[in-house]
Amino acid sequence: MSYETLNKVGEKYASLIDSYISDILRGEPEDLYKAAMHLIKAGGKRLRPMITLAASKALGGAPSETKAVYYAAAVEILHNFSLVHDDIMDNDDFRRGIPTVHKIYGVNWAILAGDLMFSYAFLTPYLAIRAGADYKEIAKAVEVIGDGSRKIAEGQGYDIMFEKTWDVDEKDYLKMIYLKTGALIETSSKLGGIASNSDDEITELLGQFGRFVGLAFQIRDDILGIFGDPAKTGKPIYNDLRRGKKTILVLYASKRKSEWKEFFIKLFSGNQSDENIKEAVDIIKESGSLNYAEMLAKNYYNNALDRLDSIEKMGLIKDEESFKSLKELAEFSINRDK
Repeated sequence: MSYETLNKVGEKYASLIDSYISDILRGEPEDLYKAAMHLIKAGGKRLRPMITLAASKALGGAPSETKAVYYAAAVEILHNFSLVHDDIMDNDDFRRGIPTVHKIYGVNWAILAGDLMFSYAFLTPYLAIRAGADYKEIAKAVEVIGDGSRKIAEGQGYDIMFEKTWDVDEKDYLKMIYLKTGALIETSSKLGGIASNSDDEITELLGQFGRFVGLAFQIRDDILGIFGDPAKTGKPIYNDLRRGKKTILVLYASKRKSEWKEFFIKLFSGNQSDENIKEAVDIIKESGSLNYAEMLAKNYYNNALDRLDSIEKMGLIKDEESFKSLKELAEFSINRDK
C-alpha cells in the first residue's frame, strides 16, 4: 500500500505540530529548554498528534482542527517526556538515530527536561481558548491527557517488574503494552473527538480505535526489535533480545517448550553471545512466535477498522481525506518497517 493520503496528511500535520511546539516550548534557562527540545527536533512519526488532528477534522471539519492542534501538541510533548525518562531508565544511548538527551546533557538536565515537558503537556491545552474552545471542552481534554499520563506510568512500572520475573503470561504482556503504548494513542484519538464536539459514544469509539492501533503498533515494534533492519529502525540488530525484553515473541516461545524457556532464562541472565542470540532467533521462528505475533497484530488492526466503520455508518464524516488517513494509519501500524 502506498499510504498516499497518510503521507500527505502526515507531512502537513508534522510540520504544523513542530511549529506549534517550537513556539510553545521556549524559555530559560536555555540549556533546560534545549534539552527539552532535543528529541522533538530529531523528528519522529508524529503519529499521536496526527491521529488527534485527523480525527478532529474528519468529524468536525476545519474549525475543530484549529482547536485540536493545541491538544495534539500537548500529547506529542507528553509522549516525548515519556521517552526522555524511559531512555534514562533503560540507559539507552540513541533514540531516533541521535544520542539520547541524558547522553548529551547529563542525567540531571534530562530529568528536569522531562519534568518541564510534563508540565507543558497540561498547560498547552488551555491555549485552545484562542481557537474558540470553552473551558468545559478544555477540562475534558486535560482529564483525558491526565488519564493517559497515569496509564503510561503504570505501564512503565509493569515493564520494570517484568524484567525481574518469568511469572508473566500473554495477558500480562498485553496489559503492559496497552498501558505503556496503547493508552496514549487512545488518548490522542479521544482528543480528536473532544475537539470535534462529538458525543461520548463517538469519542469512546475513537478511543477504542486508538487503543487497538496502539496494541498493533507495539506488537509490530516488538517484531522489529528482533527482525527489523537496523538501518531503518535506528536500533542495533536483535536489540530486544540483548536487552532481555519479554516480548510476545519470547513469551509465546517459552510457553511451547520448557527447554526453550530455560534457554531464554539463561540468555537474559547475561549469557548473550552472538551464537546464543542467533539460537534465540531460530527458536522464535521454529516456535511459531513470529507468525503468532503477526496474527495478533492483524486482529487488533481489524478491530480498529471495525470502530471506524461503525462511525462511518452513522453518517458523521465531514472530511473524507482525514478519515481515510486514519484507516491508512491503522494499516501502517502493522506493516511498517521502522
